[in-house]
Amino acid sequence: MSRVGRVERTTKETSVLVEIDLDGTGQVEVSTGVGFYDHMLDQLGRHGLFDLTVKTEGDLHIDTHHTIEDTALALGAAFKQALGDKVGIYRFGNCTVPLDESLAQVTVDLSGRPYLVHTEPEHMAPMIGTYDTTMTRHIFESFVAQAQIALHIHVPYGRNAHHIVECQFKALARALRYASERDPRAAGILPSTKGAL
Repeated sequence: MSRVGRVERTTKETSVLVEIDLDGTGQVEVSTGVGFYDHMLDQLGRHGLFDLTVKTEGDLHIDTHHTIEDTALALGAAFKQALGDKVGIYRFGNCTVPLDESLAQVTVDLSGRPYLVHTEPEHMAPMIGTYDTTMTRHIFESFVAQAQIALHIHVPYGRNAHHIVECQFKALARALRYASERDPRAAGILPSTKGAL
């Protein structure tokens, strides 16, 4: 069974299309108009082995906030759609990724309950190109709200803002990949004692 999600989101501020295939090979086509954000979404698709298409047109003449936020919301909704009934998946996933001097530790639970814990070093550079580094947490908040997952991200140390953000996306990609993969020992089984996720 194909595990594909497709979400279109249109407001007065943005027009977003997201398509994701959880069982892909890491083929990515991303265009948001925010270069560094495109780079991070590319990391998400490639390291998660998700086929990912993102096409966003937003009010960049104001700033990047609406474009980044609405893309994250649509991505979360598409991810949830692609997961389907969650029968036979591992459910939990974690990954620790270094990027030179930075380290990110990510753990996910595809629980059906949105919750985010996020820590990263203080006093980061405020901008990476046109990307506002305070948006990183907001991306994850928006994604979690729509994907309905529990997500814990901890960056205990790092110095370069680019590295600090990028290792988070790489670790998230791997953790989501591991959690959403099918467990051959649990075919037909929903990974919950409640009987619902």
